Amino acid sequence: MTGLLREHLADYLTLRRALGYRLERPEKLLNQFLDHLEHLDETVITVAGALAWAQLPASGSSNWRAYRLCVVRCFATYLHAIDPVHEVPATGLLAQRPIRATPYLYSDVEIAELIAAAVMLRTPLRRATIATLIGLLAVTGIRIGEAIRLDRRDVDLAEGRLTIRFGKFGKTRELALHPSTIEALRAYRQLRDKSAPPTGTSAFFVSTAGTRLIYCNVHNTFHRLVKQIGLMQRAASCRPRIHDLRHTFAVRTMLDAYAAGEDGQVRLTLLSTWLGHVRPRHTYWYLSAAPELMALAGRRLEAHLTGESGAQ
Repeated sequence: MTGLLREHLADYLTLRRALGYRLERPEKLLNQFLDHLEHLDETVITVAGALAWAQLPASGSSNWRAYRLCVVRCFATYLHAIDPVHEVPATGLLAQRPIRATPYLYSDVEIAELIAAAVMLRTPLRRATIATLIGLLAVTGIRIGEAIRLDRRDVDLAEGRLTIRFGKFGKTRELALHPSTIEALRAYRQLRDKSAPPTGTSAFFVSTAGTRLIYCNVHNTFHRLVKQIGLMQRAASCRPRIHDLRHTFAVRTMLDAYAAGEDGQVRLTLLSTWLGHVRPRHTYWYLSAAPELMALAGRRLEAHLTGESGAQ
């Protein structure tokens, strides 16, 4: 019976979440894996069984298959410590290509066009929700998941403050908002309260049904807007993604700092805290994909080494 496995899964998720992991996707996948075992009337995790499930569907990418197996491996390792009858798949059983997407850095014009393109959406509430959401992502650099999880109490327009709760590793941070952002959020709040069905949700951004937004729906809508304004991929690994609004914010922040003659390292440290990164090196990766920023940093370094003054 898989009932015992599901009890172990609940304990496993509780333990790892206590360590700061969110595990939304792994929880979904592991429940699917247990459904698969139940269908086969199997009660023990085996390498063969995990490998067979991980390679579903046949059309899945190599990275997706490797990720599925990795999720099972972590759970199997936990189970093996409880009962050695469970087998732990070895690492490297499924090939995984170490490919990381190249950030698509949006221009101000492209961001404005994306927001304006929301007019194509069906209802005034949907148009306002998506337009305001894109605008907030662009001017704050918060993650799309963090924006979707915002509750009404987290958006303090009187104080001009945004509270991001339970970011990566359970961290909470507060962000100060620009007056123009406050006004945009206030306008959205007024329309939302007037137009959204009264569902009692605590969410700040809501769907036309009055419920919290779902990532896949926002993702699909964003790509409709991308297609609508004609944005094209710049390379095989550089396509317009909603997450790249965060990359764009990070790069623009550093460009502004260099242009103003500020200490880049100080700004980088502040930016890392603002973005909710655990280590500044994670922020640095966001910046390394911007040729104009790297060139500017290089010129600043060269000026420093040659003793020139007033270099911008």
